Amino acid sequence: MNGAIIQLLVLAGIAVFLILRLRSVLGTREGFEKPRAPMQGASDAGKNGRRDFEVIEGGPDSDITDHVEDGSDAAKALAAMKVAEPSFNVSEFLSGARGAYEMILMAFESGDISEVESFLAPDVLESFRQGIALREERGLTIEANFVGVRELVLQEASFQPDTGIGELSVKFVGELTSVVRDAAGEIVEGSPTEIKRQRDVWTFARTMGSNDPNWQLVATGE
Repeated sequence: MNGAIIQLLVLAGIAVFLILRLRSVLGTREGFEKPRAPMQGASDAGKNGRRDFEVIEGGPDSDITDHVEDGSDAAKALAAMKVAEPSFNVSEFLSGARGAYEMILMAFESGDISEVESFLAPDVLESFRQGIALREERGLTIEANFVGVRELVLQEASFQPDTGIGELSVKFVGELTSVVRDAAGEIVEGSPTEIKRQRDVWTFARTMGSNDPNWQLVATGE
């Protein structure tokens, strides 16, 4: 047997070995792969060139009904506000109101409302200023620490189509520690360790669809 034949046999042996190794790693595939079955509910795209999907329209807006009763005056007002400003979201508003409540409340407690004045309507701003001035006249100071909002509920909503002004009233139950000290630094009210609850109903207003995204506090109550 000459050298050429021996070389061919060696090459053939190597080829067989490589084929067996590839099959052990990749497996084998015989014939043609069966076509995938069409997705359930899909129409034959080859017949009409498109697929038909069931479209569900209408129904309650959960962003509204999660916070007020469906069909109520408040729900209708919120829906009208969304028409005037499609990007308006009730849940996002309430999240912002939570932060605004802490910021404004603690500014009033500390006696410095300069950083929140733009969020206060003129009447509310004047009322806050008078309250702070009265404390200062009596030589009283407040040391407060905000713990958190225990409860937040959207109570009322109204919308005026002629002016585009929307108003939302929110009930807050805040938790904080508060100490009132006199001019001598003596505690006359409260405790630095006792958490008290404060209940407020604040009304925020804004012209829907305007370029100014900020809501203003227009009324306070309990």
